[in-house]
Amino acid sequence: MDAVIIYESLTGTTRRAAHLIGDGFYDHQIGTTFYNVNAIDAEVVAHADLVILGTWTDGLFIVGQKPARKKKFRAIPELGGKKCFVYCTYAVHPGKTIEKLSTIATDRGATVLGGLTLRRDHLEDDAAAFVDGVVAAVV
Repeated sequence: MDAVIIYESLTGTTRRAAHLIGDGFYDHQIGTTFYNVNAIDAEVVAHADLVILGTWTDGLFIVGQKPARKKKFRAIPELGGKKCFVYCTYAVHPGKTIEKLSTIATDRGATVLGGLTLRRDHLEDDAAAFVDGVVAAVV
């Protein structure tokens, strides 16, 4: 199985989460390719079995949270029914970021099977839980 992780990162936290997820996938023999949302190889995405979308939570501390750079996610290649999971990193409260990112993925044609919030100061544990959930759903 091959996965593509497409992420948007401002401070490096979401990129780090992507690589922690990729390391976890490696342990389950899932090959992983990483792309910043600004530089996606559409052909690689087209051949992937699984797509992961990750972003940081943008907005005010307790209201108005949303996926960062959501316009860029709306411009990713068509996902044509691909299995997809989403994640967001956050510091205080993620709000409805997962739901909003799931909607974007669905609008791009993905079949969203789940999502998880990853708290900035619990990144390793939360990324491991994300991997466990993905593996349980697709392997």
